[in-house]
Amino acid sequence: MRPILLQGHERSLTQIKYNADGDLIFSCSKDHRINVWYSHNGERLGTYDGHNGTIWTVDVDSETKYLVSGAADNTLKLWDVRTGKCLHTWEFPTAVKRVAFSDDDNLIACITEQRMGYQGAVRVFRINRNGTEQSEEPLSIFHPIESKATVLTFGLTPDTIITGHESGKLTLYNTKNGEELATNKRAHREVVTDIQLSQDRSYFITSSKDKCAKLFETKTLEELKTYATETPLNSAAIATKRPYILLGGGQEAMSVTTTSLRQGKFETRFWHKIFEEEVGRVKGHFGPINTIAVHPAGTSYASGGEDGFIRVHHFDESYFKARPYGDLEPEDD
Repeated sequence: MRPILLQGHERSLTQIKYNADGDLIFSCSKDHRINVWYSHNGERLGTYDGHNGTIWTVDVDSETKYLVSGAADNTLKLWDVRTGKCLHTWEFPTAVKRVAFSDDDNLIACITEQRMGYQGAVRVFRINRNGTEQSEEPLSIFHPIESKATVLTFGLTPDTIITGHESGKLTLYNTKNGEELATNKRAHREVVTDIQLSQDRSYFITSSKDKCAKLFETKTLEELKTYATETPLNSAAIATKRPYILLGGGQEAMSVTTTSLRQGKFETRFWHKIFEEEVGRVKGHFGPINTIAVHPAGTSYASGGEDGFIRVHHFDESYFKARPYGDLEPEDD
């Protein structure tokens, strides 16, 4: 499994996303730039320039028509994927830490940070798909109580939003009025660092600084599986077509006292989704892994690190031929 090294960022990666077809990778980082790459060969296709602060988050719609990004310059931007033109900018009092498109592409949700006397907020905007004027006013705005939200995604339908919080709790909200539909206060013991849905949206995975990743049911937030590692986790993804979970993290550079790569734990870990056992690791990054994304068809994955590099790994045939259930292997239809 030879990696393709993508070098187009000068500072650490914050988020990576594949588009729905899997032929493009969108990446954002602390160097104020969004890049788009061909996933099969790592060639850079273009950049989206306009933010002047760390870009924390990026998402792309299912038609690869619009891109949305949130940054430390307190703005949320909507881009035309094909031309690279910024179509609209929403401004807020604090930084935008996370954005997400709904699965019908009509809504965008974002988290703005709690800072300087401003409450943290979740805002939902309706997108005008014709690309003409966008509404400045959010469809809804609500303020998570007790603990600030750090990550979010739309739930099973666009009517619900799932948020992960600094305290480690998960909450399911009604998109229109911000009503709490369900909450899991003890989901994690520390800040939730990532949330990614399965392809059918029926369950999702979270990662946390408490060194655990967990699978939850989307409707009830009921815990299904736990993957306990020995390093703080920054990202977790669900492999498509194979029963694996991919985890990335590592000690912060400040707290690494030794120089051994093993010490820093800068590897992507593969865990068996059902049996909750670690099955393998892939080395490569020279700093903590901040973000992991899996190709929608399950043929490759990409990881972005504190070292400013993106590594794209295309899986070998042996990965697809392996029998993850051993003798329990289900018969192919």
